[in-house]
Amino acid sequence: MSMTPPAPAFTKKVGIVGLGRMGSNIAKRLHAQKISIGVLYDKTESPAREMAHHFHCLHAKTLAEVSANAEVVIICVSDDEAVESLFSESGDSLLLGASRLTFIDFSTVSPKIHRDIAKRLEARRAKFVEACMSGSIHQAHDGTLYLIIGGERAVVDDLQPLLTQIAKTQVYVGDVGRATTVKALINMVMNANTAALAEGLALGHAMGINLDELREIFANTGAASKVLLTDGLDMAKREHHTFFSAEHARKDTAIALDLAREAGLELPLAEATLHQYEHMVTLGLAHIDKSGISELTFRDRRKRYEAAAAANKA
Repeated sequence: MSMTPPAPAFTKKVGIVGLGRMGSNIAKRLHAQKISIGVLYDKTESPAREMAHHFHCLHAKTLAEVSANAEVVIICVSDDEAVESLFSESGDSLLLGASRLTFIDFSTVSPKIHRDIAKRLEARRAKFVEACMSGSIHQAHDGTLYLIIGGERAVVDDLQPLLTQIAKTQVYVGDVGRATTVKALINMVMNANTAALAEGLALGHAMGINLDELREIFANTGAASKVLLTDGLDMAKREHHTFFSAEHARKDTAIALDLAREAGLELPLAEATLHQYEHMVTLGLAHIDKSGISELTFRDRRKRYEAAAAANKA
C-alpha cells in the first residue's frame, strides 16, 4: 500500500509584521505547527510583546530588527498606507537589511502598491510574494484559509511547506499585482451581495414577512448566496460582531472601482455599494461588521443613527 510522503518541513526563520485579528491567528497557527518564528512586530507594542513572550522569540521595536532576525517575513496589515510605511525608502523600514529575504504580504491593498514594493525589493535582491486571503479568523487559526497568490512561480514553489500550513487551498494567478486584483474583485462582489441581501431582508420585514421564513426561502431559490449564510441571521438579529468591517468593505470596493476606471468601465452596482459603506463610516459604523449595512436599510434603524450623527455635529 503506497503512502503519500509527508510535506517537507519549513526550516527558515519567520518574522511576522501585523498582529491584528488575522495576523495574530496566522502566527498562532505557525507556532502550533512548530514553524520557527524568530521575531514579531506590531505598531501597537503590547500584542507583539505578549505573543513574543509566549513564543520565546524577539519582540522587535523597529522594522529593521525584523529584517535582521528573519529569513521570511509575513506581513498582514490594513491598507495601502500601512504597507507603504513598512517599505519606506527612508527612516525605519523593512528595506533595511532586506537583501536575500523573502516577503509575503497577506494584506488586501491596491495592485499598484504591491508592484511598487516588489520593485523596491528586487533592487535590493529580495523576493516578494502576495498571498491574498479569503476566509475568517477561525480559518486563519486552523490553517484552512483560501489563498490567491501572485509572484514569481519559483519563489512561490519554495514557500510551499510554509503556505500549506496556512491555507487549505492555494490558487496561483500570475505575477505580482494579479492576486490583489482578483481579491479586489472577490470583495467587490461580496460587498454588493451583502448590500443586496440587506435590502431584500429590509423590504421583506417592511412587508410583514417573517425573516426566518424569508431567509429559508432565499436559501432554496435564486436568492441563495454565501453571504446569506454568513450575514443573514446577523442582519435580522442586529448582531454585527466584526469579522470583516464596514471600513474594510469600503476600502476594498474603492480599490475595485479604481481598477474599473483604469479599464474604462462603469460599475453602477459597485458605486452604489461604495456609497452605502461610505455612509456607514460617516455614521460612525466603520468598525462593525459589513452585515451592519442592514442598519441603513431596515425601517427606523437608519433614522436613529442619522439622528445621533446630527446631534454629534450640533
